[in-house]
Amino acid sequence: MRAAITGLAVLCCIMLGELMGQEQVAVNPYVISLPADPPYYRVRYEASSTSGELVYPVSFSLWLPPNVTTIRGIVVHQHGCGEGSCKSGQTGAHDLHWQALASKHDCALISPSYEQPEKADCQLWCDPRNGSDRAFRKSLSDLAVLTGHPELSTAPWALWGHSGGGHWAGGMAFLHPDRVIAAWLRSGVPPLKVGENKPNPWTIPEAACHIPILCNLGTKEGVTVRDGRFAKVWEGVESFVREMRSKNALIGIAVDPRSSHDCGNQRYLAIPWLDACLTARLPKSPSGPLRKMKIDDGWFGGLAADSFAPLEPKSAMDWQGPKESALWFPNETIAKAWMQYSIDTMVSDTTPPPAPTNVRLVGNEITWESLADLESGIAKFIIERDGIEIGVLDGKNAFGRPIFQNNSYSDTPTQPLATMKYVDDKARVGEVYRYNVIAVNTVGLKSN
Repeated sequence: MRAAITGLAVLCCIMLGELMGQEQVAVNPYVISLPADPPYYRVRYEASSTSGELVYPVSFSLWLPPNVTTIRGIVVHQHGCGEGSCKSGQTGAHDLHWQALASKHDCALISPSYEQPEKADCQLWCDPRNGSDRAFRKSLSDLAVLTGHPELSTAPWALWGHSGGGHWAGGMAFLHPDRVIAAWLRSGVPPLKVGENKPNPWTIPEAACHIPILCNLGTKEGVTVRDGRFAKVWEGVESFVREMRSKNALIGIAVDPRSSHDCGNQRYLAIPWLDACLTARLPKSPSGPLRKMKIDDGWFGGLAADSFAPLEPKSAMDWQGPKESALWFPNETIAKAWMQYSIDTMVSDTTPPPAPTNVRLVGNEITWESLADLESGIAKFIIERDGIEIGVLDGKNAFGRPIFQNNSYSDTPTQPLATMKYVDDKARVGEVYRYNVIAVNTVGLKSN
């Protein structure tokens, strides 16, 4: 048997060969099984051998909020390096919690998946100058046609990136400062000096200093744990933030006190932080420029020099220390959430999640629909029959709070995707029952 492989897509497949005397046919690990039916859309591009273009295949999955008329912006969820992280990008647009953020602001949610082989050079996509910037912008133009939303090709971006995705998101902020609403950089930043596997350092453009940026990393990435595979992450982040703050940039650091290179509980600060930035910066009219945030309208905080413990944040007016070395946050609510996160990652939430809708019964199978709690997402669903609990659908997460969609190392749902479906195998034929489904967010609050 032979497999037809186009161009450099050969990098993503293991060729036909002999293994222990048996002829083996390799399978492309990036085959996508998820459908792309509305409200989901997908485009995919093969690898290119042309200089300056992307050397890996890539797919872009997009989600549109129901009944949206005009897209005001695009929330970008960018995975990190390595085959596992790249594959995780296939489900990013399906994340209910990130959809809640996008929907609130009439934004699309897009998740790229760069088909990088495990041991191949990550810099060939995570540095956007190597073709991924061009591929990303092409995807928006093509998706604008596919969805019937021409504004996708010009809408501004709220960027989230993990590891190599942090490098990519920061690089995109440098390349397109007039188009980036905000950038959250988890465990990765654009290098500002030559380093290992980073021969092409970035120069900070003045316009990028007006973009709200938050650098987030785990304490085990060189902050309080200074050895191990990811120990140099802190060195890069600290240097990057120092350089940016010296130019009066709107930037801060959030240290996760529990995690390493995984994403931990960061979404409970990242999503509210991006929500605050979207609220402050999205144009009042779809075609208008991004609104600027003033540094003195924000709040300042810091990290203790000896323990890296968070210093109590203050308003710009009340901050007593030097502002040029302080960490910047967009408002009081986010500054106080940052303080909570920095202590134990347990960012609080006092609002219950939305109640599930469209509860239906076909035979003995119950299905429903549910929006995620913007602040805390969805942890589980409780199913009741005639007011009595008969079952629970819950999720897992080895890296933080349990999530209904089973959160991964890279902050995306795991496959196969969790479904809102429960089978009542104890229901009796001919009996009439009343079913109710209750959503529970990740701080334990139940829907009304």
